[in-house]
Amino acid sequence: MRIAQVAPLWELVPPKTYGGTELVVHLLTEELVREGHEVTLFAAQGSETSARLIPGSPKALRQMEEEFKTEKTHSSVMAYELGMVGDMMNRARAGEFDIIHNHMGFQLLPFASFLDIPVVTTLHNALNLDSVRTLFERYSDLPYISISDYQQTLWPDLNYASTVYHGINLKRFNPSLEQEGKDYLAFLGRLSPEKGPHHAIRIAKELNMKLIMAGKIDHVDRIFYDKEIAQHVDGEQIQYIGEIDHVGKEELLRNAAATLCPIEWAEPFGLVFIESMACGTPVFALRDGSVPEVIDHNRSGYVGDSVEELIEAVRDYRRFDRAEVRAVVESRFSMERMAADHIKVYNALIEEKSRDLETRHIGRKAKTFKTDSTSSARVTGLRIPASGQPVESQSWLTPHMQQVGSVKKPSKVERSLSEYSSR
Repeated sequence: MRIAQVAPLWELVPPKTYGGTELVVHLLTEELVREGHEVTLFAAQGSETSARLIPGSPKALRQMEEEFKTEKTHSSVMAYELGMVGDMMNRARAGEFDIIHNHMGFQLLPFASFLDIPVVTTLHNALNLDSVRTLFERYSDLPYISISDYQQTLWPDLNYASTVYHGINLKRFNPSLEQEGKDYLAFLGRLSPEKGPHHAIRIAKELNMKLIMAGKIDHVDRIFYDKEIAQHVDGEQIQYIGEIDHVGKEELLRNAAATLCPIEWAEPFGLVFIESMACGTPVFALRDGSVPEVIDHNRSGYVGDSVEELIEAVRDYRRFDRAEVRAVVESRFSMERMAADHIKVYNALIEEKSRDLETRHIGRKAKTFKTDSTSSARVTGLRIPASGQPVESQSWLTPHMQQVGSVKKPSKVERSLSEYSSR
């Protein structure tokens, strides 16, 4: 299969430190190549891959943030992103791909209907901004992959092909299965209010245990860090070690007594959950978002309803069998399973698109196509989007806007996937 993977440009693929989306794109791409597929990766220059790399920017955009601060319109960011999308579009129209997998987000959505191959988008992030959510709703008929079942409940009007849980390269995580010598708690993630580092500090202090925190501090979270976190970081009981690479991450997690994830937001998945479990370290998290789906309660970690409940649960962390914690990840969250699930979705979407094109081809044999009670349009040379309604080139948004909230379940994609899986 000829697959285009379109990554965000903000981090390298794989990321040097922070970058969950880019890590998932890397693992999926590498496994697809290993299985013999022809994969093209659109990503920032400097990314490392076994696939064919088509650079969309001279380096990761995060490395250029200082340059962007002087721009009021974010022109450079848009130029790089649209330039990469344009390159991808030209190659797709030239017949280089069988399917396009969009990981960059909304930027690609308006162009998908101009292609005769499927474009599927994984929802890596929360659609918090109204403007972004509105754009996704306009293109609700396009196929989407959710990364947890919970995520689908947040935006039920989108056309979901499937839920595909993230997977990781288990060979890169060497678990530590003994309990002895583990005298600290770990926190790994952005130091932002919704990730709960302030709760992690409270838990550590209540239990008189050391806490080691690692992760990035975004500009928007600097005030929160300075006000709520910095005063507690003493370099002894409460430590902040900044952003860390994979080696540092593995070392932090495998030697921890437990990993704390007292989140206060609708977490779409939580890659750190399965990375910690791959090291044999149980995860203690507040119940929100995907947490109950990813963490096997009382087996690979603990799902609590309050910080007070987590304090008591962490106090008894030694009751968890670290070998069993690792076994949960091996059975549910390998990158091999992740790739296999994506291939099923790809095949179903390609099959569905083929049927749609055949139907469209038959429709073109007609001389005219009725559009309303007073007019008609010639089918020849007119692009027919998924809605089945012809549109002129300057009104290509209309069918998508008309379909907001009208997606029926099960979708054509879901039916195709079910048909493919039953073979």
